[in-house]
Amino acid sequence: MNENVRELTDDNWDKAVLAAEGPVLVDFWATWCGPCRMIGPFIDELASEFKGRAIVGKLNVDENPKVAERYAIRSIPTLMVFRDGKVVDQRLGAAPKAEMARLLEGHLADVKLASS
Repeated sequence: MNENVRELTDDNWDKAVLAAEGPVLVDFWATWCGPCRMIGPFIDELASEFKGRAIVGKLNVDENPKVAERYAIRSIPTLMVFRDGKVVDQRLGAAPKAEMARLLEGHLADVKLASS
């Protein structure tokens, strides 16, 4: 994981995602999940490309079961976009990088984030 990807946990979820300014792309994943590992480099690249416009984070569902249960994550990878504390878009399964970028692009609307 690169320095632009936020590591999300049960403990930091509310502040890092629900109270965040602008869109937040969350990758729900696990270490044993092959497709999760496959899209990992795309998540890293998106975090760098969207820096200052969106937050990109990863939540390990095995280590953070409360959040995974809260959003009924039953299949991974699951990608969700949050805005103003609400899920505004989602995608189940591995996706090409361009598709993941489109998930975020539609929710940017002239967002300028404070330095994160």
